[in-house]
Amino acid sequence: MMLVGEDEAAAILQKLDPEEVRKLGSAMFAVADVSEQEVELVLDDFVGRARERTGITFNPGPKVEAVMTRALGREKAESVLAQITPPEAVCEIDLLDWLDASEIATMLDKEHPQIAAVLIANLDPAVGGQVLELLPEAVQPDILHRIAKLGPITPEAVETLRTLIASRSGGGGSGGGPVGGLQLGGAREAAKILQGARKATEQRVMPKLLKMDRDIARQIEEAMFVFDNLLELDDKSLGTLIRNVDGDTLTRALKGVDEAARNRILGCMSARAADGIRDDMEARGPMKLSEVLEAQKVIIQIARNLAKDGTINMGAGDDDYV
Repeated sequence: MMLVGEDEAAAILQKLDPEEVRKLGSAMFAVADVSEQEVELVLDDFVGRARERTGITFNPGPKVEAVMTRALGREKAESVLAQITPPEAVCEIDLLDWLDASEIATMLDKEHPQIAAVLIANLDPAVGGQVLELLPEAVQPDILHRIAKLGPITPEAVETLRTLIASRSGGGGSGGGPVGGLQLGGAREAAKILQGARKATEQRVMPKLLKMDRDIARQIEEAMFVFDNLLELDDKSLGTLIRNVDGDTLTRALKGVDEAARNRILGCMSARAADGIRDDMEARGPMKLSEVLEAQKVIIQIARNLAKDGTINMGAGDDDYV
């Protein structure tokens, strides 16, 4: 990058995502005193790698659209493109990647909760959680509820959001308007976003969401904690949990986990009890997946109840909470 011209370097940067730009920029500052021999080695390596490349790595969208439009006309081309364009090509609001959580929260502060829900659902869950907790507390449950219930978003709505972001951030449009609908949100996405926020935000939002929509709150709660999360408990808490689960439920639940996870859980039991569970699992043979999942749900609920009354610890620290 330091050897090519400024125009070429700028053209390369435009094809990178924000994190790649930051990493490459930092690296460029660090190569001021490289030797001539090192430069030659890098160039030789680059030429060798370039000769091995045979795939087309540029964005084909504009080219395909232009060819289709020229061959079929605008109306027919749009119809064909709506059917063949990969889903990921219509789901991005790229300018969001260049804004930090505080900028996005400021942008959304006076907007309708539905707009906030759609934009937050477009973010990485960790960033989305930060944005959610920076917004006014009164609207947080409503926004989370809307994220959980989001469905197909029309192309026109996505383009409107792009325009909003561009105008509020001072940037231009992100280009490449959508050619199909956009599926966003759901309970799992809402759960990931809430996990990206601090423990205090979750404790404040979930009770209000429970009053607003019990079913949605239950779905989010279930998505926030799955059976594999039990492996994150410390040995003492995991041992306490297992002692509160009957043998039949534990046997059925462990049929659905890999050997490493099974050993981690059984390792918190006495050798005799663990051998008994293993023998029981072998004797039962294959089991229906629905039975396994139901047993795991029972154990997850027991874990939640034990955590609520302080019997076990389900977090390693103030901001590490499930």
